Amino acid sequence: MSLAPGTRLGPYEILAPLGAGGMGEVFRARDTRLSREVAVKVLPRHMSDNPEIRARFEREAKTISSLNHPRICTLFDVGREGDTDFLVMELIEGETLADRLGRGALPLPEVLRLGSQVADALDRAHRAGVIHRDLKPGNVMITRGGAKLMDFGLARATGMAGPAGGSGVTMASLTHSPTLAQPLTAEGTLVGTFQYMSPEQLEGRDADARTDLWALGCVLYEMTTGQRAFEGTSQASLISSIMKDEPRPMGDVAQLTPPALDRLVRACLEKDPDHRLQSAHDAGLQLQWISEAGSQAGAPPLNVGRRRNRERLAWIAALAAVSVAAAAGFYLRPGAGDGAALIHASALPPAGVEFSSSWTNPLPLAISPDARLLVYCARNGEGADMLWTRALDSPDARPLAGTENASGPFFSPDGRSIGFFANGKLKRVDVTGGPVITLAETNDPRGGTWGRDGVILFAAKSEGSISRISAEGGGPVAATVLDSSLRETTHRYPSFLPDGRHFLYLARRAGAGAGEEPAIYVGSVDSPRRKRLLGVASNVICASGHLLYVRGGILVAQPFDAGRLATTGPAVPLVEDLRWDERFSRGVFAASRNGLLTFMTGKAKTRTQLLWLDRGGRPLGRVGEPTDYTYGGTPEISPDGGQAAMAILNPDRGTSDVFTVELATGRRSRLTVDASDHPGCTWGHDGKGVVVNDYRQACLLVRKAVGGTGADTLIRQDGWLWPTSASPDGRFILFSGPGRGGQDVFAASVSGEARPIPVASGPGYDQGANFSADGRLVAYVSDESGRSEVYVVTFPEAGGKWQVSQNGGTEPRWSRNGKELFYVDLDNRIVAVELVRSPLGFQAGAVRTLFQFHGAGGSWRYDVSADGTRFLVTAPPEGEAGIPVTLMTNWTAKLRKQ
Repeated sequence: MSLAPGTRLGPYEILAPLGAGGMGEVFRARDTRLSREVAVKVLPRHMSDNPEIRARFEREAKTISSLNHPRICTLFDVGREGDTDFLVMELIEGETLADRLGRGALPLPEVLRLGSQVADALDRAHRAGVIHRDLKPGNVMITRGGAKLMDFGLARATGMAGPAGGSGVTMASLTHSPTLAQPLTAEGTLVGTFQYMSPEQLEGRDADARTDLWALGCVLYEMTTGQRAFEGTSQASLISSIMKDEPRPMGDVAQLTPPALDRLVRACLEKDPDHRLQSAHDAGLQLQWISEAGSQAGAPPLNVGRRRNRERLAWIAALAAVSVAAAAGFYLRPGAGDGAALIHASALPPAGVEFSSSWTNPLPLAISPDARLLVYCARNGEGADMLWTRALDSPDARPLAGTENASGPFFSPDGRSIGFFANGKLKRVDVTGGPVITLAETNDPRGGTWGRDGVILFAAKSEGSISRISAEGGGPVAATVLDSSLRETTHRYPSFLPDGRHFLYLARRAGAGAGEEPAIYVGSVDSPRRKRLLGVASNVICASGHLLYVRGGILVAQPFDAGRLATTGPAVPLVEDLRWDERFSRGVFAASRNGLLTFMTGKAKTRTQLLWLDRGGRPLGRVGEPTDYTYGGTPEISPDGGQAAMAILNPDRGTSDVFTVELATGRRSRLTVDASDHPGCTWGHDGKGVVVNDYRQACLLVRKAVGGTGADTLIRQDGWLWPTSASPDGRFILFSGPGRGGQDVFAASVSGEARPIPVASGPGYDQGANFSADGRLVAYVSDESGRSEVYVVTFPEAGGKWQVSQNGGTEPRWSRNGKELFYVDLDNRIVAVELVRSPLGFQAGAVRTLFQFHGAGGSWRYDVSADGTRFLVTAPPEGEAGIPVTLMTNWTAKLRKQ
C-alpha cells in the first residue's frame, strides 16, 4: 500500500517512504501528539484480513513493546485506520548491517563490539520470554551509538514463521518472511532470511532462544569473513547445506580471526539445539572476553577492553590469593607474617549488570564467613535489584531467582544461606537458589545479622528497637529496648560478635545526623543489659580482632577484645574514600573471618536529575541541575502543571527541606525554612499551598503557603506520617501512618474538625494513596496478599474494592484527565490501565506496559502530566558511573605498617 505524504493514520502523519519488505511498506511519519518523528510500517493485506492472526499479533506486540532496551528498536504503538493495520516504531537513523556487509567484512573490533551488543539485546528479550525468530543482517541497524535490533518477535506474531509443528517447512513460510524484501528465487544464489534459519526451523519444530543463537552465529560468521556460513544455488541445496554441512573454519577465510571467536561461532552453529550454546548472555560474555584478551591467532591485541582487562587480571590475582587462603587456612589469619601479600582488586558485575549503588539500598553486599562467596545487590538493565552471588574462585556471577527488590544481604554462619530484605519482608534463601522463605514483616529496614544458634537479629524499620526471630520462622520479639532518657528512637545495624551471643548495634535518634548523641553498644541475646563502646554514628562489625566502623567518612579499624567486650587500642585509618551515607550513618563494607575485606568507595549516589520522558521512556529534556532529592526523588506536579514540589536533602544537617521547582526553567525555591526534617510533601488541591510532614516535631502534618511563611497544623499524631494526595474538592488530604498491625492509609479533614478517616486498613502495609481526578476513588498499595499490589477503593463511602495489578505493583498515579491509572510492576515497568466508565464506580480496561525505568530508587520515582503523555522522573545524572566493589586481602598487615 503506497501512502502519499500528508496521509493520517490516527495521530500519525505520513512524511515520506523509507522502504518496503515482506511485512509491508515503511514510512517516516510524525507523531502529532508528541511532536516527534517515528517509523510507521503498514502491514500487508493478508494479515489485516485474518482476525485470528491480527489478534495474535496485537497480543505479541504488547509483549514486544515492553522490551525497553538501548539495543532494541522500540515498538511504540499498534493501530488500525479503516482497513489498514500499522505499527509505530522508533525511527532509527543509520544503515543496516546487510548494507554494510555489501562493502565487505567488518574490522574485528567492530565485529566484537556490534556482536556483543546484539547478544545483549537477545539476552534482554529472551529473559522476557520473547524470541526474535528472524535475526539477520537486514534486521540489525548500525547507528552512531552501535547496533539496534529490528522487527523483534514479529515473525511468529504475523503467522509467517512457519508451522509450529508438523513434518517440515513450507515454501509459503520461507517465501513470505515478515521482513524479507524479496521472495526466494529458484535460480541463482539465495538471498534474505533463508540463510539464517536453524535446522529446527527448517524441520518445522518450535523455535526457542537457541534458534536465535544459531542466527547470531551466522551473522557473526558473515561479519568476520564477509561470506555467509551456508550457501546454495537453489532452495534444496541451501536446505541441504544448513542441515548437513559445516561452514569453513573462519580462520581459513579471515586469517586473523581469533581462535576463541571461531569456537564461539561453531558453538552457535551446532545442528542439535541441545549441543548448541544455550544463552545469549554467555555469548555476549565470550565476545567481551575475546575483545579484552586480544587475538590468539596473530591479530594485534584490541584496545577497546584494555582498562577492563587490567581490572579483571587484578581481580583474578585476588581470587587466587583468597583461594590459597581458604585452602591453607593460615595465609590470611590474624597475626600472619608481614610478608603476606596485601592485594587490592575491583570486582566487576556481568555485562549489562550494574551494582545497586543507590543510597536507598542499605548495605548492598556481604561476604561469606569463609571468604568463598560474595553476594551483592545488582540489577540487569532497568530491572529490579536482585541478589547476585559470585564464588571467589570463579569469574561468573548469577542472580538468585525470587529475590527481586532485595537489599541488605547477610550470611548464615555456615555460609549456606542468605538473609535479606525485599518488598517489606525479611526473607532467606539458600546460596544455590531455591524457595525464598519469608520470616517477618519489615518497613524501611536497617540491617540484619545471623547468629550461630539459628537466631536472626534485624531492625525492622527506621525507628524502633532491634527484633529477634528464629531462622526457621515464628514471631519476632524485641532484642533491645530504647532508652527514652537518651531520646533514642532507633537501634539499627546489628552485627553478631564471634561468640554468637553478643552483638553490636548503633543507637541514635531517627532522622538525626552524625552529631546528635549517637553511640555503638554491645548487647546480648541472653540479657537486656548493654555496654556502651564508642560515641560514633556508624554501622559496625567485628573481624580479625578489630572493630570496623566509619569515623569522619573514613573506614577505621580499632583493636577489640571480644572476650572482655572492650577496645584495646586506638583506631587506625583503613579506607579513606569509603562509600558513606551520613544521613543514615552507614558505610558499605563487609569482612570475612580470615582477613578478606570488601567495600565500595566514593560518595553514595544521592544526586539525582529531574527528567521528562515520553510514553516510550524516551528523554524529552532535563529540568534544572542535579541535586540531592530525598529518597531518590518524589516529584509532585502542581495542579496547573507549572511546578513540582520535592524534598531535597541538606547533607550538612542530615535533614530535608521541601522546595518548589519551576518546570520550565528549573529554578528552585525553598519552601520550608526551619531546622526540622521534611522528607515528604504533596500539593494542595488549588496549587496555592503544599502539605508537608514534619518528622522531628512530633510528626506534624502542616500546610505551607507557596511564597509565604505561614503554616497550619492539620493533624498531630505519633509515628511516621506521609502526605500523598489532596482531594479535588479541597476537603481531604490522604496520608499513610501507623495503624492496626502495620501502616494504614487515612484521609485527614483539611478543616481539622473530624478525626482522620481510615481509607485502607488491614494487617499489612498500606501506602502510596492517590485520589482519582474526580475524587471518588483512591488507588493505593497493599501487601495484604503477601506481595505489593495496587488496589482501588471508593471514597468517601466504602463501597467497592478492586485489585488492579495482578503480578505485583507499586506507585499508583492517576492521570488528571481521568482516562488512565498508572503503576510500576515488579520489573520496574510503568503500566497504563485504561479507565472505563462503569456504574460500579471503577472498571479497568486495556492494560499496556509503557516502558521500563529504574530511576534513582526510593518509594516514588515519577509523576504524570495532566494529559498522561509525559512522565516527570528522577534519575542518576547522565554519565555517572556505578561504584565498583573492592576486595582487600590481608588488611591487618596494612594496620601494622601505620
